[in-house]
Amino acid sequence: MRVAVVGATGVVGRTLLDVMAERAFAADEAVAFASARSAGQEAPYGDGDALVVQELREDALEGFDLALFSAGGSTSEAWAPRFVEAGATVVDNSSFWRMHDDVPLVVAEVNPEALESGSRGIVANPNCSTMQMVVALKPIFDAAGIERLVISTYQSVSGTGKAAVDELTAQTRAHALGEESPGAHVYPHQIAFNVLPQVETFKAGDDYTTEERKMMGETRKILGREELAISATCARVPVYNGHSESINVQTREELSPEACRDVLSDAPGVVVIDDPWQGLYPLATSVAGRDDVLVGRIRRDPSQERCLNLWVVGDNLRKGAATNAVQVAELLVERGLVGDRPARAA
Repeated sequence: MRVAVVGATGVVGRTLLDVMAERAFAADEAVAFASARSAGQEAPYGDGDALVVQELREDALEGFDLALFSAGGSTSEAWAPRFVEAGATVVDNSSFWRMHDDVPLVVAEVNPEALESGSRGIVANPNCSTMQMVVALKPIFDAAGIERLVISTYQSVSGTGKAAVDELTAQTRAHALGEESPGAHVYPHQIAFNVLPQVETFKAGDDYTTEERKMMGETRKILGREELAISATCARVPVYNGHSESINVQTREELSPEACRDVLSDAPGVVVIDDPWQGLYPLATSVAGRDDVLVGRIRRDPSQERCLNLWVVGDNLRKGAATNAVQVAELLVERGLVGDRPARAA
């Protein structure tokens, strides 16, 4: 099986290769692709020789069974269909394909059955904030139903990419040394020692950012509940890695905090850390490098009936992007849904 990794020099692309190696993903050959300016670079892959990055070109698409994309929406729009036409199945990390009706939006622990519903040969990975949230919510959804969600996110800079990580470092160093700040270039304001109530962009006439709209729309699609009431506020915080979320969830049926802890403790991909009296609750510093979604601060909302508050933390580069993409690829292989797209469509 030949696997293409498109966007291999980016933060998520490199993490994809790391996760593939860690999980001993069944690839006979992995090929790293990126833009022309990155061609010739080396991308580490497991314990073997590093992969030499190739330029993404039309004449290089043949012979792949799978293509894992993490190269941005415009690249996915242009190149994912070309890989499919050449016989590959695509797992895409960008936002471009997520809300297409004929493209399944899949979280491995939540809705793997959706893999059977696609007709394009493309499977979409959700937004990183949506991803970790629905892993925590699906057990609650199954146990008691969900009527309404109010979400506040505290998102790390690695979700924006390496330039944002470098900007936080430069601003922090300048502050510590008493030097003039290098200014804000990635974000609209300084991110060091600050909280920005804006993740991604505002569109004309909309009070919600594109990130907030993603969380609302994607959650409804993944859970299969178009009528689900959701409100989201997404903020960027000066943390290198790990997204944190405060989730207020109103269930259809009564679910006590104790029962919620039990349900979540038995759920795949979830670890409950909930002993606040001992200072034990999920932290961004605790989740780095982990594939689990951590949940804590589970408590009643005294202002509403059948309502709980949760604190949810996940590694946005791993479970929020790379790990789920590899898990989805593993499921595609297990179910015989990779490669030979034209033959399957016929």
